[in-house]
Amino acid sequence: MSDSYQIRLARSPDASTIFELIEALAEYEKLSHQVTGSAELLREHLFGPQKYAEAIVVEWDGLIVGFALFFANYSTFLTQPGIYLEDLFVLPEYRRNGIGKAVLIYLAELAIERGAGRLEWSVLDWNASAIAFYETMGAKVLPDWRTCRVTGDSLANLAASRLENTQ
Repeated sequence: MSDSYQIRLARSPDASTIFELIEALAEYEKLSHQVTGSAELLREHLFGPQKYAEAIVVEWDGLIVGFALFFANYSTFLTQPGIYLEDLFVLPEYRRNGIGKAVLIYLAELAIERGAGRLEWSVLDWNASAIAFYETMGAKVLPDWRTCRVTGDSLANLAASRLENTQ
């Protein structure tokens, strides 16, 4: 690891900075319109009584320049827990310093420590540089899988559909 940066578990006071990085990630991915949360909700979900996810931050000379947000998942085929990496982001001016690789190594070590059978994440199909990077790290991009997502009104409609089917 470089002397210029360190990786550590996030703490509650980091939530506002992590949220700013989430907004920068959304801008990079041209998805800013999808950011509807807040630093306060993030803090509650990461550090409140019901923890939904965990985060690590990357500090460069005391400044948080990157983060990774992840949570536990489960593989029925392996019958083992896993870690799902929701987001990994490093500010553009700090890229190409080994930070992304160090974050993935950190998470792989954490997965092994926790008895996880896999570490997985998604990558946008247009992000060729990220795909190439992940492949050099040993990741296999699964061509036959597509992400399915139900949110907002569609989620509410799906949840309400049981009522419609029982009447």
